[in-house]
Amino acid sequence: MSAMLTKLRLILSLFISALLCVQPAVAQSILRDAETEAFFNEISLPIIKIAGLSPRNVRIVLIGDRSINAFTAGGQDVFMHSGLIVAADNYNEVQGVIAHELGHVVGGHVIRSSEGIKEATGITLLSLLLGAAAIAAGAGDAGAGILAAGQQVAVSRYLAFSRTQESTADTAAQNYLTGTGISGKGMISFFKKLQGLEFRYGAQAGPDSFAYDHPVTGDRITNLQDKFSTDPAWNKPLDPLLQAKFLRVKAKLKGFVNDPPQTLADYPESINSIPAHYARAYAWHRSAYPEKALSEVNALLAAAPSDPYFLELKGQILLESGKPAEALPVLRQAVTETNAQPLIASLFGHALLATEDPANSAEALRVLKASINRDNDNPFAWYQLGIVYDQQGDEPRAAMASAERYHLEGKPKLALANAQLAVRTLPTGTPDWLRAQDIELVSKTEVDKNKKHRR
Repeated sequence: MSAMLTKLRLILSLFISALLCVQPAVAQSILRDAETEAFFNEISLPIIKIAGLSPRNVRIVLIGDRSINAFTAGGQDVFMHSGLIVAADNYNEVQGVIAHELGHVVGGHVIRSSEGIKEATGITLLSLLLGAAAIAAGAGDAGAGILAAGQQVAVSRYLAFSRTQESTADTAAQNYLTGTGISGKGMISFFKKLQGLEFRYGAQAGPDSFAYDHPVTGDRITNLQDKFSTDPAWNKPLDPLLQAKFLRVKAKLKGFVNDPPQTLADYPESINSIPAHYARAYAWHRSAYPEKALSEVNALLAAAPSDPYFLELKGQILLESGKPAEALPVLRQAVTETNAQPLIASLFGHALLATEDPANSAEALRVLKASINRDNDNPFAWYQLGIVYDQQGDEPRAAMASAERYHLEGKPKLALANAQLAVRTLPTGTPDWLRAQDIELVSKTEVDKNKKHRR
C-alpha cells in the first residue's frame, strides 16, 4: 500500500511539474504598483546580474497574500507575498530572500524536483480590483496604480525542499550577496525571525509560510553567519535612501491590504513621517473619507511637490471620488515625472475617459496605446483601450482589446468570443489579426479542456 501511495504521489508531482512549465495553474491576485515595482527592480538588479540572469527576464512579483512566503514557479520570476514585505524590517532582509529564491531559480530546483511540489489546496486569494470596478462597487480603494485584475500565476505550494536544494540555494545567495557587496546580515536576521515564528507557532505556521516551504534550521543559520561574518560588507550600514523607499512601500502596502482601523492604529496621527502620511492616506480613502485622504496626500506633496507617486495617489483619490477632471493635471504631471510609466499612464488614460468629454478621447487612445506598448500584461489598460475603440466605433479593435483583457484575466470563453469576432473583422494578415488568431487558438483549447473536465 505504501509503495502504491508513493507511486501515486510521484505521478501527481510529475503532472503538476509539467503543468507549471506549460502554463499558470491557478488564478491569483497580483498587486501591481509602479513605486513598488521600481523599488524591487532597484534592490534586486545587482543580484540578478551576478546570478548570470538577464534583468529583462526576471521579475519580482508581489502577490496579495498576508502569509510570510516567497516562491518560484518554474520560470525566472520570484513571487513575494505581501505578508513577507510587511514582516520585514528593512530592505536588506528582502534582498536576502530574493537572493535565496534566485538560488533556486539558477539551480533549476522547481523544474527538476518533482518531490518538491504538492497539491494546491486551501489557497486563500486576496481579490483586489481598482479602477472602474472599484468605483462601481463603492469600494473606494486607492491603489496608487496597484492593479489586481486576475492575472494568472502558478500558485502551487511546495513541500519542504531537500537539504541539498536548500543548501545549494543558501550557498548561491551567499555568493550573490558577497559578490555584489551587499551585507548578508539581512538574510540572517530574516531567517532568525522565521525560525522564531516556527518555534512559537510550530505546525500552526501553516503550509503557506516560508518556514514551511524552506525549513530554517539552526545549522543553516550558523553556517551562513560564519560565511557572511567574514565578508567586508557584513557591517555595512543600511543605505538610508533605500531604507526610506522600503518604509514607504511597506507603509502603502499596509494601508492597502490591512483593515483601515488597524492601519490607523499602526500609524496614529501623532506621527508625521512620510510613511505614516502615506499609510493613513490609503486607510482614509478605503474608509470613504476622501477629504481626510487628500489632507494626508497634500502633506506628502508639501514635502515633495514633484514626487510622481504622491501625485499618482492624489490623482487616484480624486478620480475615485468622482472628480476625474480635477485628477487630470495631477496625473498628467505624474506621467511626465516618470517618463510615462505604464501603470501610471493607464490610470491617466482611465481618468481621461472618466471625464466623459469626447475631446479627451484622442489623448486617452494615445496614452493607453503607449502604456500597453511598454506593458501589455495589464488587463485594466486593455479594458480601457477597448472602451476608447468602442466609443470611436472601431468594433474590430474593441473586440481585440477585450480578447486580450479576458485572456489575461483567465476567462477563456469571453476571450474566445471576442477573438473570433476580431479574426472575422480585422484586416487579414495584420499583426492584430495574427494576435487574435493566437488568442482564439489558446482560448479554444482551454474551453475544450474545461468541457472535458465537466463531463
